[in-house]
Amino acid sequence: MIVVGLSEATGLLLMTHVVPGLIVNSLATAVAAVGMIAILNALLWPFLSRVALPFFAFTFGIGALIMNGVLVWASSQIVPGFHAAGWALVIVPIVVATINTAVSGILTIDDDAPYFRAVLARQAKRSQKARTTKPGVIFLEIDGCSEHILREAMRNGHMPTLSSWIATGTHNLFGWETDLSCQTGASQAGILHGNNENMPAFRWVEKENGNKVVASNGPSDAPMLEKRISNGNGLLAVNGASRSNLFSGDAQDVIFTYSKFTDIREFYTKAWYFFYSNPYNFPRTLALYSWDILAELAGQLRQRVKNVQPRIHRGPVYLLMRATTNVFMREITTYTIVGDMIAGQVDVVYATYMGYDEIAHHSGISDHDAFQALKQLDKHFGRLEKARKLSLRPYQIVILSDHGQSQGASFKQRYGLTLEDLVKRLLPQGLTIQSELYTNNDHFGEVVTMPFEEGKRIVQEGTKRTIQLTKQVKQTIMKDSTQRSAREDTEKGTSKKTKDVIVLASGNLGLVYFTQWKKRLTHEEIMRLFPDMIPGLTKHEGVEFVLVQSEQFGPLVIGHNGEYHLSDDHVIGENPLLKMGPRAATHLRRSSGFKYAPDILVNSMYDTENDQVAAFEQLVGSHGGLGGNQSKPFLLVPSTWEFDGGTVGAENLHMKFKHQLEKLWTPLTETAQ
Repeated sequence: MIVVGLSEATGLLLMTHVVPGLIVNSLATAVAAVGMIAILNALLWPFLSRVALPFFAFTFGIGALIMNGVLVWASSQIVPGFHAAGWALVIVPIVVATINTAVSGILTIDDDAPYFRAVLARQAKRSQKARTTKPGVIFLEIDGCSEHILREAMRNGHMPTLSSWIATGTHNLFGWETDLSCQTGASQAGILHGNNENMPAFRWVEKENGNKVVASNGPSDAPMLEKRISNGNGLLAVNGASRSNLFSGDAQDVIFTYSKFTDIREFYTKAWYFFYSNPYNFPRTLALYSWDILAELAGQLRQRVKNVQPRIHRGPVYLLMRATTNVFMREITTYTIVGDMIAGQVDVVYATYMGYDEIAHHSGISDHDAFQALKQLDKHFGRLEKARKLSLRPYQIVILSDHGQSQGASFKQRYGLTLEDLVKRLLPQGLTIQSELYTNNDHFGEVVTMPFEEGKRIVQEGTKRTIQLTKQVKQTIMKDSTQRSAREDTEKGTSKKTKDVIVLASGNLGLVYFTQWKKRLTHEEIMRLFPDMIPGLTKHEGVEFVLVQSEQFGPLVIGHNGEYHLSDDHVIGENPLLKMGPRAATHLRRSSGFKYAPDILVNSMYDTENDQVAAFEQLVGSHGGLGGNQSKPFLLVPSTWEFDGGTVGAENLHMKFKHQLEKLWTPLTETAQ
């Protein structure tokens, strides 16, 4: 503590040369100033953080930074020779927090130890009367981490906390298998609500709703989707809390939950106190945020110098998005869960950590930065383990992932064209096409940018222009008389205010919708109307297979040199699903029956020798379709739980979780009766 304090004082003295509005006339004055700031924080911050907690929360921490500045100013009024004004009131708390974190790390000191000793232990002692023997459960999701990557991270020493749980026998590690749509939308709908029906990808087209493109994390779509999938009895329905998820699981206590963003009142909870009860937490988070940006820049340079392939362009907007998911959301999530555990008032919590998935998408699933993200998560799990020991009730911790990721150069990198370009080549002249081949297909930035196609294109290009919120332009489509006649023969009442074709992507899964028809076109109709489309797709080396609905055979998978009739498992020629695992046909059969299944579902190539796919988005690591570890996430559950590695599908995982919760709580209910 002495070394850390002297380091902070030295840093404060050095800042006088670069920070306007800051005057410190000697090292002794700097020591006195740092001491006075610490004293004021100790005396005033507990009261201020409680009174101003809603202000801190609703300003996303800016209020806490202002309050830090006020205390620095107050210290400057007390300590002779110390003056702070203007920008110094903002910069000083951030730099002091940075020095504290850095020096503590160099000395291998747990910089959270004083916080756990002072704040959490004190809070736990105050609440002794609320102690209960009823167990609680904390579900912690590592977004996008496959079982394969987790085991590699543990072998390499990146995750000592989780490794120790397995070594000591408190937890068991299993794999499980996702549905075909192996992405956060479908997985969390299934895990949290037990229902991911009619969700063929992360985004899809609903022809019956005016060809609306629906996205799992759309500002208006997520609440609508939760109403569809919820029966009121989700995983978190009984006294649960949702932290940083797409859907709420029917929890009433939510923070950073997409489906609840429309109600700002849902954002505030007293669990925020455990983040803001330490005056340096928010400045420290800003420091870590800045450090993560520098780490990303260093990672880009490292990949260029070593000529790491595949590699994609990562623009300035991504710097902010990575730091947001990998640092800001991580810190907020951990400390609010600490609050939940110390207070002991919630029975079950589900929280998502997005950082690994974000980095793996852009840097690669086994990149140095991706493993560093897992290493930092492991430290946070260690903090939660400490908080669990101070909790008023016995909490059990479950670590899981919602899907994995598969590596590979993108479709465009391999073949010089996008899926949109390929589809356009195969269409008759005069037809118009709309594509929404977004990057970052699961994450926080799309809450704002996803619905606005042009704004997203600007983000993808890494430009610095301001993203403008626009409405999708609907154009009247000109069709020649032959095409019009053919379409009227197929179905009357076609739309005149949309593009002819919409192409969407979810990792290496592509969806093609012919939007002039209100129903799903059959294989026979597509061959009659667009005779080059299906043969052109299936013969392309970047496409493994397509899925269509046949009038004669039902759901039909077509590959380069063969067909698979899903209705009776009959194969003609070469089996197009041979590489895709034993349950590929089952997953495709289910997806083909979805209400919003595309006219043509396209799965990219899968190179089994190198374990690589070709994402239709500009991503290095991807998920959404079939091929590789993207459909092979993990479960790390208490050894007392009845689990094995045979779980298939997010809905089945939901049922197992619900059963386990009921098993934990039923004996207590019977005893009470």
